[in-house]
Amino acid sequence: MATILIIDDDDAFREGLAETVQDLGHSTAEARSGEEALELLRGRTAPACIFLDFRLPGADGVAVLETLRATPGLQTVPVVMLTAHATSDNTISAMRLGAFEHLAKPVGREEIAALLDRVLSAQMDTPATRAFADEVTSDEPQLLGVSEAMREVQKRLGRAAGTNSTVLITGETGTGKEIAARVLHRASARASGPFVAVNCAAIPEDLLESELFGHGKGAFTGAQRDRRGRVEEAHGGTLFLDEVGDMPLPMQAKLLRVLQERQVTPLGTNRVVTVDVRVVAATHRDLASMVEAGTFRQDLLFRLNVIPLHMPPLRERVADILPLAEHFLAAASTDVARKHLSADAQRMLATFAWPGNVRELANAIERASALGAGQVLTRDDFAFLTAARTNADDAIPQALLELPLPQAVAQLERALIVHALSASGGNRAEAARRLGISRQSLYTRMSALGMSEASAGV
Repeated sequence: MATILIIDDDDAFREGLAETVQDLGHSTAEARSGEEALELLRGRTAPACIFLDFRLPGADGVAVLETLRATPGLQTVPVVMLTAHATSDNTISAMRLGAFEHLAKPVGREEIAALLDRVLSAQMDTPATRAFADEVTSDEPQLLGVSEAMREVQKRLGRAAGTNSTVLITGETGTGKEIAARVLHRASARASGPFVAVNCAAIPEDLLESELFGHGKGAFTGAQRDRRGRVEEAHGGTLFLDEVGDMPLPMQAKLLRVLQERQVTPLGTNRVVTVDVRVVAATHRDLASMVEAGTFRQDLLFRLNVIPLHMPPLRERVADILPLAEHFLAAASTDVARKHLSADAQRMLATFAWPGNVRELANAIERASALGAGQVLTRDDFAFLTAARTNADDAIPQALLELPLPQAVAQLERALIVHALSASGGNRAEAARRLGISRQSLYTRMSALGMSEASAGV
């Protein structure tokens, strides 16, 4: 039996959570504020786990977590952050400070049981020692999304922010890989340093070495003066190598040496420059298949793929489509002429395949907002989406379009789960991976949809 501390000022939620934990065979302690909890912990044996709400009277959850991480004897206690409204910022900040998990209320009994099993059988991740950066401003890039798949991305990103390791971001075009890299940089200890982005696919092969490593005067025709490379410009910060899978093999070998030695030699010189950079690479390509084909170096893949971060496609994060659409619509609208989405437009957006992912959604919203005549955008304002699709298999079923939005989304979610289970031969862990969610989340969703193995065709 373990002792679990619950810190939450919502009496009903706190008492309900305590009752659930006690039913699972553990003892509980309760506090309504961070100050009360810290006083309760003073001079007592550390609990096995702490459930901590973000919004508290007095010091908020992040401040309490910072105090816990600085208090001897409490630094490695697993802390589960709770919030009624999960956002990218509060998820990343919690994981950046070493939280064990971040849950959105309400939390079911099965989820609590599975979480406590993990907490009591696993060691806590190494906590970060630096406080998370101040709240970001609205004009800074943010990793938006409330789906389970994006919550997992935000959690891993928050953990990665507390390290200096190389990160490899994978995902289809338009999923937000560069935004993820910028958010990672902003959340890291290198936030005050430069963020330097290089698109490896956009620079001609004969110019890429000079672009990355710099050159000396006279190194080639037109080199009239010394020039610092992008790697050197990123000293003290983050170097983002976008589309690293398009880098030619000779440059791959030179990049590998830079990653190993942390030194660059500008083209046409014997000058060695020591650099302190964190490398974040991104690609939409399957690098493992490229290694097998001999077009990408295996040793470079090992160097880049220290912390993998996969950005799920928008079709696998249906819950994010409408919140993202509303966000982009607010950005495209003026304060005096705020536009809204009709119910039929919402159904269309939620059931569209979005082959171009978030980037395509943003462009579609901007186009419809600019050309739509009324204050309410209807399905007709997004007709250009279906007009551009020539594959009949991609068409939205008419029956789905006629359903109320919650039912349409439920049917779509059911279909995705059935497809994933079928493709994985009934292996739920593999099906969850394909869907970009946790296995426990898959169980919860199947239960909510009333799906059994038989009804799922397994």
